[in-house]
Amino acid sequence: MPEGHTLHRLAAEYQRVFGGESVRVSSPQGPFAPAALRLDGRVLGSAEAHGKNLFLGFEGVGWVHIHLGLYGKVRFGDGPAPAPVGQIRLRIATDEHHADLRGPTTCALISGFEKKDVQHRLGPDPLRPDDSSEPAWQRISRSGTTVAALLMDQKVLSGVGNIYRAEVLFRQGIDPHRPGRELTRAEWDAVWADLRGLMRDGVRDGWIDTVRPEHTPQAMGRAPRQDAHGGEVYVYRRAGRACLVCGTPVRTETHAARNLFWCPRCQPPAPPGTR
Repeated sequence: MPEGHTLHRLAAEYQRVFGGESVRVSSPQGPFAPAALRLDGRVLGSAEAHGKNLFLGFEGVGWVHIHLGLYGKVRFGDGPAPAPVGQIRLRIATDEHHADLRGPTTCALISGFEKKDVQHRLGPDPLRPDDSSEPAWQRISRSGTTVAALLMDQKVLSGVGNIYRAEVLFRQGIDPHRPGRELTRAEWDAVWADLRGLMRDGVRDGWIDTVRPEHTPQAMGRAPRQDAHGGEVYVYRRAGRACLVCGTPVRTETHAARNLFWCPRCQPPAPPGTR
């Protein structure tokens, strides 16, 4: 599933390509067709992301709420748009450009009030400049749930997926099995700040890179990572391989129905009474 940086990149691209333009809107696949008729010819005024949710604002009508889920994809192209092929849920086009949305979990026309309701159910997003880490801290600091599970709970924190979860916990030396209430405030502040930096880099670059300069392939004289997700990482999908920092084999397990990766030496359990 795409992580939050991908949705923020999409929002920026929709804004750049279509912002302020009267656009043609259609739903070749059909399910979104009634809403597309209401939007056709309207101005796309704004595009924004909150966590893994994308919102496209149409003046005088409302917002298209998109959640890509596991299989959703958006492809931008030049105009004129070709004849639709396959299952295109939403097409937005002008004479110069088009964008096709395929396979989303959610594609719905909602009101401004409904948009606020969706966002009210989401935790703070490290990529939204005005979002504070405090609401997430209040939930995490009172919870007996593991920090690994809490970071993936979109009601606690928005936009963090499996890669950012594994990598930020490694970078901060935090055992993923620790209950949230055992984190110190200093540890949480460091996690939040690190996520902000890493995810901003993801928006800029289009992929997830988490290794520090001293651990890049060039610095270590090792082969670059070969993975469809791209980018250099410390533990994600590196189960059984040597930790880039200490050489200990990276571990994995199924945790809250997702694959968890960590280094048992670099992320040791905290001593009792740490907090």
